[in-house]
Amino acid sequence: MIVALAGGVGSARFLSGLLDVVRPADVVVVGNTGDDDWFHGLRVCPDLDSVTYTLAGANNPETGWGLAGETFTTLDALRRYGVPTWFNLGDRDLATHIFRTERLRAGVPLSTVTGEITAAWGLECALVPMSDDDVRTIVTASTPDGEVDFALEEWFVRERCEPPVVSVRYDGAAAARPAPGVLDAIARADAVVICPANPILSIAPILAVPGIRDAVAAHPRVVGVSNLIAGAAVKGPADRMLADLGIEASCVGVAAGYRDLCAAFVIDDEDASRAAEVEALGVRTVVTNTLMTDRSVAAALARETLAAVA
Repeated sequence: MIVALAGGVGSARFLSGLLDVVRPADVVVVGNTGDDDWFHGLRVCPDLDSVTYTLAGANNPETGWGLAGETFTTLDALRRYGVPTWFNLGDRDLATHIFRTERLRAGVPLSTVTGEITAAWGLECALVPMSDDDVRTIVTASTPDGEVDFALEEWFVRERCEPPVVSVRYDGAAAARPAPGVLDAIARADAVVICPANPILSIAPILAVPGIRDAVAAHPRVVGVSNLIAGAAVKGPADRMLADLGIEASCVGVAAGYRDLCAAFVIDDEDASRAAEVEALGVRTVVTNTLMTDRSVAAALARETLAAVA
């Protein structure tokens, strides 16, 4: 069994390759929920949905998020009423959020609802939120008005990641509990994979839930995959955010953050010259192509990743 800690688009691409390498029923994905939020009265779980839609083969390949062939008629109609519509929710995507919200308001935990959603999309792997409790990633950023706290999607989407980041915190994490089955899955896993994802916004919220970091650290076969190539993020603001926070924006900087968790770390061919620096952290290093231009590359990357801790 493989347990994968996952964020959004990059993780979803990696997971699509992983499911071509191992039996989907043997994979448990622990998804980040730190960027979950309410929009138009609906509970939206961006990372869980990105993973679901990608693994179902229904995602928009151009954006990496949302559904292919999506329309935005409802959002356009909401603008008539002066409603803020900076967070794009497509017409068919809204069905997922309506279903989720109704079930949550009926008292059904998020982990159960997520299982119902993934079953409806035909996923054979398990996708489990990191917690059924609310955890909110809050980005404190520098603005002309001083330091301002933003919910993650406000900073990421509405502000276009532009205000420099001062700090990041995970409100509610200290009191949160891992979702049912998460700790047991980690303990029983043959390997734990930290998917390529923003280490601050996608992976750190998962590890901030009490018990999860300790469970991962105790596992002898944990492998991480760098989300940076030659110091740059393939998608998203990870490189600039790391620099803002005083962390080296490189595969070495990312590996340093995982050094207490990982037995091995995968970096891109373009970073081969830095492999010795990663090794110096006490982490075995694998150099391969991590730029997932298509599903076959993602599958090859997944094979290399699992082989690192075989």
